[in-house]
Amino acid sequence: MTGESARAEEILDRLEPLYAEMTTGLNFSTPLELVVGTILSAQCTDERVNLVTPVLFARYRTAAEYAAADREELETVIHSCGFYRNKARNIQGMAQKLIDDFGSQVPSRMEDLITLPGVARKTANVVLSHAFGRDEGIAVDTHVTRLSQRLGLSRSKDPVKIEQDLMAATPESRWGRVSDLLIWHGRRVCAARNPRCGECVLASLCPSAFVA
Repeated sequence: MTGESARAEEILDRLEPLYAEMTTGLNFSTPLELVVGTILSAQCTDERVNLVTPVLFARYRTAAEYAAADREELETVIHSCGFYRNKARNIQGMAQKLIDDFGSQVPSRMEDLITLPGVARKTANVVLSHAFGRDEGIAVDTHVTRLSQRLGLSRSKDPVKIEQDLMAATPESRWGRVSDLLIWHGRRVCAARNPRCGECVLASLCPSAFVA
């Protein structure tokens, strides 16, 4: 294990007890619900998505129901998530792709998931990890990007390169937790503005920490 890998594991070890019960912030009960939730979460908070999805999931339960939905009705339900027209189009396109190519079921392979409209690698990583318990990579969102840079785990601003750096620094067995831990710590302590370095368990490991 390299020094950088050891430091990355220590970061995870310190965060794990704080967020042991925390997983994705999206509420879901099926892989399809998680795919829909992640599509809605683009440029929208998980909290807002979770306010919308109870009505959405009660109304549309299968790929066929999403594909056949009245577009304006679907847009009305998801309107408060923002970019509702594009998201409705992606949700229905995703559902039709499931029907046409995957027997109406959400696939459990990265190469298949990223063929779905509205599903890029970040979304696919979330779905694989939380719906199927498979980790082929690390989901990189704005929180993960910010903390990776502050902690010196990556110097890049490119999500693909950040993912590669994190994968190289951490064991594959922990990839599924890297994103969750960094996201929750970013929300609760290492905020974009005014990070609370004085109460951060990572301060002694963080080159960006400012502790008076």
